[in-house]
Amino acid sequence: MVRTAVLALGSNMGDRMATLQGAVDALVGPGAAPGLRAAAVSPVYETAPVGGPEQGPYLNAVLVADCTLAPHELLARTQEVEKRFHRVREVRWGPRTLDVDIIALGDELSGDPDLTLPHPRAHERAFVLRPWADADPGAVLPGRGPVADLLAAVADQGADRRDDLERVRPGRGA
Repeated sequence: MVRTAVLALGSNMGDRMATLQGAVDALVGPGAAPGLRAAAVSPVYETAPVGGPEQGPYLNAVLVADCTLAPHELLARTQEVEKRFHRVREVRWGPRTLDVDIIALGDELSGDPDLTLPHPRAHERAFVLRPWADADPGAVLPGRGPVADLLAAVADQGADRRDDLERVRPGRGA
């Protein structure tokens, strides 16, 4: 069964652009494990951190992919990619080399504490909604409604589109 996976990527440590590109390549680029195929990648946005300790700004993007993986297989894949980029989970909402969040997987609804679907705070986060709306203008967040409508409710959150940066594309970094 093929479902649409929506993955939010963020980095605020090191070479943020190279990390985003590397993450997309690891997930859907040439040589990536089967189960995910890129459908769209958003432009890159720069955003202020939300919650947590004082830290630098993030670069964010959203990857929309055709997915044949089960939810926990997708979670294992995203966590493996985070680990490749030296993600450390010591401080909640702290700085990170790479964060890959599963925002939605088709219409899947899950209250599993290891993988809540859709992501429980996605509807509150411009750094997710703005790039997602660019990647898929007709997107709907299961249980919440059209992404464009949700985005209007968080319009005051800063998310600056970085058109001066080259877009992240599968296979570019390989």
